[in-house]
Amino acid sequence: MRQRNHSITLLQAAADSPTLARLTALAQDSTDRLKAVKGLIPENLWPAIKPGPIDGASWCLLVSSNAASAKLRQLSPALLAHLRTKGWDVTAIRLKVQIKANA
Repeated sequence: MRQRNHSITLLQAAADSPTLARLTALAQDSTDRLKAVKGLIPENLWPAIKPGPIDGASWCLLVSSNAASAKLRQLSPALLAHLRTKGWDVTAIRLKVQIKANA
């Protein structure tokens, strides 16, 4: 008997796999957190910040420069407080600088 190949979307695959479903939910949660605090972050920094992994009560932001990281470090107490008022149990924000290598 021959199997038919059919394609499925990433969301369908994630829904069928508990591990992928969990990773998808964490990625969406991280994106939602960044959207929630975006208004507290200077607009000129927005392009430098991406949502990163969530590890328990710790949330990571991926930033493209040391300068953006330094500014976010100053803002982190306000960001944490705002996230808690929105219902997220976040006790720490980690910042990871990811500098693009020139090709």
